[in-house]
Amino acid sequence: MLTAKQHELIRFIQQRLEETGISPSFEEMKEALDLKSKSGVHRLISALEERGFLRRLPNRARALEVIRQPEDATPGSRAVPSSGGNVVPMVPPAPRVAQAVAANDVVELPLHGRIAAGAPIEAFEDHSTLPVPAALLGPGEHYALEVSGDSMIEAGIFDGDFALVRRTNTARDGEIVVALVRGAEATLKYLRREGSQVRLDPANASYDPQFYRPDEVEVQGKLAGLLRRYH
Repeated sequence: MLTAKQHELIRFIQQRLEETGISPSFEEMKEALDLKSKSGVHRLISALEERGFLRRLPNRARALEVIRQPEDATPGSRAVPSSGGNVVPMVPPAPRVAQAVAANDVVELPLHGRIAAGAPIEAFEDHSTLPVPAALLGPGEHYALEVSGDSMIEAGIFDGDFALVRRTNTARDGEIVVALVRGAEATLKYLRREGSQVRLDPANASYDPQFYRPDEVEVQGKLAGLLRRYH
């Protein structure tokens, strides 16, 4: 059977998921259970995970999913033996909450090299990752690129920034996109369609727009956010 604190914690997590769709932070769980330190929360979560009541979502530091709950008096519940021979009251699996993440959760995004905010340069694949606050990202698959150049400074994008990109192959006019040019070079620009051409616009008066045939430009993502390091 679960201890009183384990029972209290899983109830608290499920209640918060149902109310907000966001799993509580370790600090919130510590305060809710009146524990002295976060290490106590870690131990409770590990025990619940080992017994199949909780699951940590992959690539997320603190996001939790309730797989099943101990419910002593829930209609339709059934008791099944645990691995140790004890009887654990069971209910149907809790509804899944899509992308339930704590406000201070962190996601490891693939970091795919450097991208030009100037003349197009090659964006290359590597095996690095960049930790990013999940609150900066919306739905969909994302990756990160390090910005090189100053052609987007009037849009607040500077050399050395990290562009957080939602992967997509479509975009509307006026959106900032990662554009693969002629299958070899990638650049970060405003996308616009002008007659029979695609125009990639900088956000710096010192640079001229770039014009290409539609078959020369492939959208590989849209700008979703920025990270900046201060030295």
